[in-house]
Amino acid sequence: MARVLALDYGHKRTGIAITDELQLIASGLTTISTKDIFTFLKQYLNEERVELFVIGKPKQMNNTDSESEALIKPFIKTLENVFPEIPIVRVDERFTSKIAFQTLIDSGLKKNKRQNKALVDEVSATLILQSYLSSKLNKK
Repeated sequence: MARVLALDYGHKRTGIAITDELQLIASGLTTISTKDIFTFLKQYLNEERVELFVIGKPKQMNNTDSESEALIKPFIKTLENVFPEIPIVRVDERFTSKIAFQTLIDSGLKKNKRQNKALVDEVSATLILQSYLSSKLNKK
């Protein structure tokens, strides 16, 4: 079985999470500069089999798209062109950054480490991926 890769796409940084080969466990992989995302993905996909991209869909409280969705749509178009064989699923990412930050607090990380936005982005990507895995499990 191939892995599922999740992206918490941002203007400056993109958090990345990945499943195990059985697609049971979501784990943070890394956070990279968004300008380097395609270089990273091409290299990663040369080494690992990925069958699906999961990308966060930022929503407002009234269920409309947030402003950052305008940045994500062109990214997705390029992703579809570069990796046409890998489907894309969108997952509501409301509150993932807040939950990620709270998770870091609850895990006992010191304040200076919690302020590392790259770590928050990686945890957010993991939460997005876990949300996808949970919804897939609930459909069975």
